[in-house]
Amino acid sequence: MLDLNRLTMLRAVSMHGSIAAAARELAYSHSAISQQLSLLERETGAVLLEKAGRTARLTPVGLELVRNTEAVLAAMERAETALAASRDEPRGVVTVAVFTSIGRSVMPDALRRLSREHPQLDVRLRRLDPEVAVLQLISRHVDAVVTDTYPGTQLAPAGSVHASTIGHDPVRGYLPEPYLDGSFERIQSVPWVMEPREAASTQWALRVCRELGFEPIIAHESSDVLFHLRMVEAGLAAAFLPDLVVREAGSALVPSRHLPADQHRGILVLTRAGAQRHPALRAIRDAVSQALTEYVSNTD
Repeated sequence: MLDLNRLTMLRAVSMHGSIAAAARELAYSHSAISQQLSLLERETGAVLLEKAGRTARLTPVGLELVRNTEAVLAAMERAETALAASRDEPRGVVTVAVFTSIGRSVMPDALRRLSREHPQLDVRLRRLDPEVAVLQLISRHVDAVVTDTYPGTQLAPAGSVHASTIGHDPVRGYLPEPYLDGSFERIQSVPWVMEPREAASTQWALRVCRELGFEPIIAHESSDVLFHLRMVEAGLAAAFLPDLVVREAGSALVPSRHLPADQHRGILVLTRAGAQRHPALRAIRDAVSQALTEYVSNTD
C-alpha cells in the first residue's frame, strides 16, 4: 500500500515547484523529502520527478498520482466532516485566513456572532494575501479562507478547493483631482497605483484598461489597497477601488465617468474539497455572509 505521507510530499513538490520549497512548507529537511520521494518511486516502480537545476517537475505518472492523492484527501475530509456532523454543536479550533479589507470591516462582527451562537467554537484569524492563503489552505495550515476573486482570474488548482460565493463587491475606477475634468485621451497619461503585477486584481485591471484601448502607466505598486485610496485622494494616482475599502475609509471620492461602473469582485469562502459541509465551517461561512450583508446595508 502506498504511504499517504509520501504522497503528500509529492503533492507539495507539485504545488511549489521544487523539493526545497516543499521541504520549507512541510517543515522537513531537504534530504528527508528526497529520501521519502525516492522510497515512493521504489514503491511505485516509476519515475515520478524530473529535476532541472533547483526545480522539479512531475512526470505524467507523478501527476496522475497527485490527482489520485487529491481524491484520497477529499475522502478523508468527508470522513472528518461526517464525524463532526454527529456532534450536537460545532466545536474546536478553526483557523481562517482573511484578506485585509474584509478582515477590518466584516470579520469582527462575524466573530462576535460566532462567539454568541457557537461558544464551543474557537475561531482564529490570520491575515494573508489571497495567493498565499490558498496554498496554506491546501497544505492544511489553515482550515478556511475568506478571499476575493476577479473576473477571468484563476482561484486555485481544480479539484483541491471548494468555493462558496457569499457576496459581490463593486470595484470602480477613480481618477486623481488633476484629471477629473479631462478627456478620455488625457487620462491615458495618468499614473496608476496597483497591487504587484502578479496579483489577480492587477491582471484584471490591466485587462479592463486594455479593453478600453489604453495601457495604464503603473507608477506605484503596493498590496495595501487603502494606500491606493490615499494616493487618489492626494491627487497622485488613479486606482480601481472596491466599495468595501471606500466605505471603510469614509472617503468622498467619486468614481470616474470614463471608467467602467459595472465591475465587481466576488467574495468567497474557500474550504478544502470534501470539507465544505463540516458543521464548524458552515457556521463560519454563514456568519461571515451575514456580517458582510449587514455591513453593506448599514453603510449604503
